[in-house]
Amino acid sequence: MAEFSLIERYFQRPSTSDVALGIGDDSAILIPPTGKQLVICADTMVAGRHFPLETDPHAIGWKCVAVNLSDIAAMGAKPHSILLALTLPQIDHDWLTRFSQGLFDCCDQFGVRLIGGDTTQGAQLTLSVTALGWQDIDQQVPRAGAQVGDLIVVSGQIGDAAFGLAHREHPLKHRLDYPTPRCELGLALAGVAHSMIDVSDGLAQDLGHILKASGVSARLYLEQLPIDKSLKSLPQEQQWQYALAGGDDYELCFTISPDAYNRLNNSSFDIKMTPIGEICAGTGIRYFYNNQEQQLQFTGYEHFASS
Repeated sequence: MAEFSLIERYFQRPSTSDVALGIGDDSAILIPPTGKQLVICADTMVAGRHFPLETDPHAIGWKCVAVNLSDIAAMGAKPHSILLALTLPQIDHDWLTRFSQGLFDCCDQFGVRLIGGDTTQGAQLTLSVTALGWQDIDQQVPRAGAQVGDLIVVSGQIGDAAFGLAHREHPLKHRLDYPTPRCELGLALAGVAHSMIDVSDGLAQDLGHILKASGVSARLYLEQLPIDKSLKSLPQEQQWQYALAGGDDYELCFTISPDAYNRLNNSSFDIKMTPIGEICAGTGIRYFYNNQEQQLQFTGYEHFASS
């Protein structure tokens, strides 16, 4: 099958009114909304590195979109469209059918269009997605805005995906394969939260990026970590390892003033949000459990660590 036939069969859909030119030309052309700024991110997933080789193609399609929408959400933006660069070892029609369905299922749920990209043949299955979104000018939520006195808040549960990776017959593996980008919450936090990041490489490591960029420190209260009941049956340090170093949760971690958090928490959101600590002067993270400081260190996912 030729490249363009493959694209037409599995990935081409009609353009919408805000896409002046989509799949089928050298570049896509978007019509920017008035008063908006463009937010862009990119993420690459490699088979055997970022997902197990036996992963359902539908889940791979979903996840390669979801992880990018999570980055858009972490900036307080609304996702609009994606570009897909797909490297295939060979053409497998059953695989492509399942993969493209998973990709479009995620796109459809979050109102996103596939507007272009590239396909090629290579030795290892590799997926690179670029996501684009819009937000009101100067409403971005960067990593560098955390303020002393802010609450540190995380959405959903953490540690689920890492536990699912280690226990592949457990229901929590669904959280590894089908992460939920918190797009609605990200939009609500634009101009409200002081800093934000999505939890992809482990909460401790990702929160550390906020602290370094903002020049502040954190106190985390381990008894407040939002973890699943399956993790709560484990020894404490194992619970904390999954929750703080596991990665792949794609929840939002943000810092926000107590007053702003109370207003947000009293709104109609049905997304679970849990304060887990506070921003302080200084550097690094200090961990406490029932008011007793714990001497702990966590390292998250390393992209260039040996397999």
